[in-house]
Amino acid sequence: MSISHAPPGSPEPDISEISQEGAEAGDAKGAEQGAQAEPLSGSDLDLTPIVPASARRTRVPRWLRRTTGPVLLLVLWQLLSATGVLTADVLASPGRIAQVGWDLTADGSLPGAIGTSLQRVAGGLLLGTVIGTGLALVSGLFRVGEDLVDAPVQMLRTVPFVGLIPLFIIWFGIGEAPKIAIITLGVTFPLYLNVYAGIRGVDAQLIEAGESLGLSRWGLVRHVVLPGALPGALTGLRYSLGIAWLALVFAEQVNADAGIGFLMVQARDFLRTDVIVVCLIVYAFLGLLADLIVRTLERLLLQWRPTFTGR
Repeated sequence: MSISHAPPGSPEPDISEISQEGAEAGDAKGAEQGAQAEPLSGSDLDLTPIVPASARRTRVPRWLRRTTGPVLLLVLWQLLSATGVLTADVLASPGRIAQVGWDLTADGSLPGAIGTSLQRVAGGLLLGTVIGTGLALVSGLFRVGEDLVDAPVQMLRTVPFVGLIPLFIIWFGIGEAPKIAIITLGVTFPLYLNVYAGIRGVDAQLIEAGESLGLSRWGLVRHVVLPGALPGALTGLRYSLGIAWLALVFAEQVNADAGIGFLMVQARDFLRTDVIVVCLIVYAFLGLLADLIVRTLERLLLQWRPTFTGR
């Protein structure tokens, strides 16, 4: 059925003639446009490269961005000290602290204290790493080990290690042993938790793939489980280093006769805020250096793992 809009009585148009005329007109128009169009040469093309929005921003050197905050803080600190808002008995000025730090370095007090503190941290970190990693391997690789080890570790983890200082003094005396024991205890639990979580977080499909390739149990642990747990272990090591320096502050309050904490105790007795701030800055720089070492290890050992580095 067809519907025609022509008036009644008029002859209907021949559809075939109309379609043929339209086709001829279209062909003529297309030929005319094709004749007018010419191929563009390379010089006629104005190509604009697409640049990401992040790349169009003004690039500031990263070292300048990272140092801007501390420099502004030092300037504000110096201004407050110069105007008398911060008095010397409350907080010494940056210039005074720099002078005191130079004097302590020149007479050998600060280098000797740093060496003693580094020995204590190194001993506690080594013991804590061995104990925490060993317990995590036993608990993470074996179900029997988890049943025997995990519950006691979780119970001890909730006990503040600072509260065990009197007990350590009774057990180990007032020498170096309680100081290293406090640091060891502070390092053990963060490392245990992260290594254990890393082992148990390995994808089960990777284990099945390794078994299908014929790997033995030790082969699975060596080639699949341990590499998969390595990111968590390094994260735990970074966290443990921070706890180690925190534990050192408390450990060196236990009848210490050397170390950075000993300098702080003496400065507290004589109300020397400048010496206290110098010791705190040394703590901060030593912790930052230790964290930089671990981050360098992460970049070297985890090159196989692509990660987002920010924009």
